[in-house]
Amino acid sequence: MEQQKGHDMAEMTTRQRYERMFQHKEADRVPMLGSPWGTTLERWRREGMPKDADFGEYFGLDRVVGVGGDTSPRYPEKVIEETDDYIIRYDSWGTTAKNWKHASSTPHWIARTVVDRDSWAVTKKRMAMTPDRINWDHLKKNYPEWRKNGWWIQGGLWFGFDVTHARIVGTEPLLIWMAEDPELVTDIFNTELDCSLQLMDMIWDKGYTFDSIFWCDDMGYRNGTFFSVGMYRDILKPVQKRAIEWAHAKGIVAHLHSCGNVNAFVPELVDMGLDALNPLEVKAGMDPLHLKKTYGDRLVLHGGLNAMLWDHIDQIDAEIRRLLPILKQHGGYLFQEDHSIPDSVSLEDYRRILKLAREIGRY
Repeated sequence: MEQQKGHDMAEMTTRQRYERMFQHKEADRVPMLGSPWGTTLERWRREGMPKDADFGEYFGLDRVVGVGGDTSPRYPEKVIEETDDYIIRYDSWGTTAKNWKHASSTPHWIARTVVDRDSWAVTKKRMAMTPDRINWDHLKKNYPEWRKNGWWIQGGLWFGFDVTHARIVGTEPLLIWMAEDPELVTDIFNTELDCSLQLMDMIWDKGYTFDSIFWCDDMGYRNGTFFSVGMYRDILKPVQKRAIEWAHAKGIVAHLHSCGNVNAFVPELVDMGLDALNPLEVKAGMDPLHLKKTYGDRLVLHGGLNAMLWDHIDQIDAEIRRLLPILKQHGGYLFQEDHSIPDSVSLEDYRRILKLAREIGRY
């Protein structure tokens, strides 16, 4: 028997809400998530958020936690240079990058270890997956509480275009290789996925089961996709499909994060059985209402609320009132901004946004 709608419906756990969303059924309310920049949290602490407060717990958001391990080639990490403003590190993937300490931004990539087939072959040999790559003590300590409290547990994968161009190879070299040496790129993508799934199997087989797989693979930017649909079908789609099939064989769902305008790829993603897509970046041309109308019975939509409006409380208020009543219909929606919450958003306004979302997001 279907549960009653409205205020009589019992308060659900995050896991129960998520399960209903992935079944495309209504729950007590839509699940609510958030992802502020570090500088945003700093501002909110100045404005009254307790210094040691857990972000999700403090705002009463749904609780999602990831499990995984280290799939890197384990190059020895070291600090190259550090000042009061920035730090330059050589990381376990063999990449040298500069990060600013007091500003929220993407890293400035400086140098790479993987620059050709030979250096990839050396790196690949270092990627033998062993149990010590997983923090078993963390799982043993926390997993029982996660399950007891009804949190949603995600198995984190690390593979694909985004992590390869950002963390390992660089954007231009990877795009050139995709055109001139697709076999090399296919090997890189499949190796990354193999490593992730080996660790996932280790975790699963020890009894630490999870509810979904989740991975980040930004395949688009403001104006479209980084590569053609044909190139996607030939090189990346088969690897993503293998990840989705692995999840479905376990009886769990597959959840992809891909920033930018990926409209051209959405039919492909739905075709191979992807269960959820995030973040539906509005400023890049993703239209959450069109996606709901076209794919909402098959694809869980996650995000789609323009982060550029969140510091204009009247505008984001109107946007939530416009979108959420439609997006929440028949389940299949997770409430969140379409990009990290900027530090121009005040604590008071964020509270107002969540209050409104809770009101409109109820069934």
